[in-house]
Formats: sequence, structure tokens, C-alpha cells
Amino acid sequence: MSLIEWADFEKVELRVGTIVQAKPNEKARKPAYVLTVDLGEMGLKTSSAQITDHYEPEALIGRQVLCVCNFEPKRIAGVKSEVLVTGAHDEQNSVVLAGFDHQVPNGTRLL
Repeated sequence: MSLIEWADFEKVELRVGTIVQAKPNEKARKPAYVLTVDLGEMGLKTSSAQITDHYEPEALIGRQVLCVCNFEPKRIAGVKSEVLVTGAHDEQNSVVLAGFDHQVPNGTRLL
């Protein structure tokens, strides 16, 4: 692992958002959902996320997630993915979403 400077960390826009819509991405080669995430003053952003192993679309609504907001938008299986929803792989290599113990305002930046 290489060490970074504080300025390097500050370059990454990690912000909290709330999932307001989730539906299967029918065009994805690997199962994925198209998420609409409310990022407060940044507005609604779209993400394609391979999180189908642990989550059903209806259970994702209202869930707060941590997003990388300053990647260049990318086309993924026909979807303009504007943010990266973060998580970690479990022992079965399935994604577990990063989250929070308490609600925080949408758009809040990670410290």
C-alpha cells in the first residue's frame, strides 16, 4: 500500500445520497440495477450497480449510500452512469453497500 497526501484524498468527491429509484438493468451482461440517487444540491444522479446478490430493488428505496461523484460519466449497458455507488466484496465476492448508522443530509461530503 502506498501512502497518499491529504490533498490526494480531497480530490475524491465522496458524498452521501439516498436511493429514490431502483430497477433491473435489462441490458447488463452481469445482473445489475439502475439506481437514481438523490444527492441534495447536486440533484438526481444515475448509477448502474452490480448489487443484485444481496439487494432487491424495492428494499433499496430510501437507503443512504456513499457515492464517488467526480468520475467522468460512463456508459454501462445503455445507462449513463454518473456516480459510483461504493461497497465492499464479501466472502462470496458479492457487493455489500457502504452505508451509515444515522441519516445525514443528501449531498454531505465524507470527512
